[in-house]
Amino acid sequence: MAVTHAWEAAFAERTRAGAGDGIAAILGLLANPDLISFAGGFPDPQTFPAARVGELVGDLDATAFQYAPTRGLEGTRDAIAGRLDRRPGDDELLVTSGGIEALELVAKSFLDRGDDVVVEAPTYLGALMAFRNYEAEIHTVPLDEDGLDVDALAALLELGLRPKLLYTIPDHQNPAGVTLAAGRRTALVELARRYGFLVVEDVAYRELAFDGTAPPSLWSLAPDVVVQAGTTSKTFFPGVRLGWAAGPAEVIAQLVSAKQNTDQCSGALGQRLFEEYVRRGWIDEQLRASRALYGEKCALLLDALAASMPETVEWTTPRGGFFSWLTLPVDATELAARAAEAGVAVVPGALFYPDGRGTNNLRLSFSMVDRQLIARGIEQLASLV
Repeated sequence: MAVTHAWEAAFAERTRAGAGDGIAAILGLLANPDLISFAGGFPDPQTFPAARVGELVGDLDATAFQYAPTRGLEGTRDAIAGRLDRRPGDDELLVTSGGIEALELVAKSFLDRGDDVVVEAPTYLGALMAFRNYEAEIHTVPLDEDGLDVDALAALLELGLRPKLLYTIPDHQNPAGVTLAAGRRTALVELARRYGFLVVEDVAYRELAFDGTAPPSLWSLAPDVVVQAGTTSKTFFPGVRLGWAAGPAEVIAQLVSAKQNTDQCSGALGQRLFEEYVRRGWIDEQLRASRALYGEKCALLLDALAASMPETVEWTTPRGGFFSWLTLPVDATELAARAAEAGVAVVPGALFYPDGRGTNNLRLSFSMVDRQLIARGIEQLASLV
């Protein structure tokens, strides 16, 4: 007779909160073709360079099919470094398996149980997962239309908060869609220097401003107190799981050590594909097309919201990226469940807070939904509100 084991009781305590359930649920919504989905923050498959990648594979040498150095292939690091607004030195850059691994490596390298971390409220669910996995105490700072409220952060620091890390998405933030004002960027890194914390700058959407412009990155302003976590998933394609971390040399050395015990190295095939795509100038062509596509979709979304939503609903006006953030007069979790039954997928705001707030917020992603379905989906959502 087979013995049934209650394996859940053996799981590590830090993993029992189900922090990953939110992302799994969002990914699961993609499997239902009957939904008009504003749920996942995924790039539009129209931007995927299938034909060109097929051409590149035939041109690659053996390095694409072998293990890579933990820091990443030299040519790939050079291609990434050349695209940043402050070029990192060889010892200041690490190739990662997507942006989420960069966050995981930072958390793994810095956080002990009970250490303080500051995040924006709301913020990216994957970052909350990374910090929770190492049992950090997560503190929040609010956002407004100009991004992270640096004055509110300064007030917390003056009251005695001493975080090891501050995590921010300064460009076209996920989930709120707002961008950190240039003056606040300077003030933020000055606070980091004064109080001795590391800024973790997530630049997943930085290259997707609809007009192609961007304020100085935090990394360019203060490479001594910033680690930049980047990804090619939104700009190249997510199937290669390729990203980077740029930061102070001693920090990157520690991340390299952490990566050796995580996945050893990022896939060489994806690295070589991206490197060649950059060398041939194709990434800039793709970015121009992507910005135009997402800008058009965003405009359709904002027009539909203005035409359909009652006056009691508010939303952000992004200048790039994938998202708009709604504030509602009703419970957003209940609304999201009702919307799914009516054929529209949205993500309730509580997933993007560490403390249960966001019950009257929704994240809408316009990046992957068909242009012809945006207005219909928003009309259906508005009727439920």
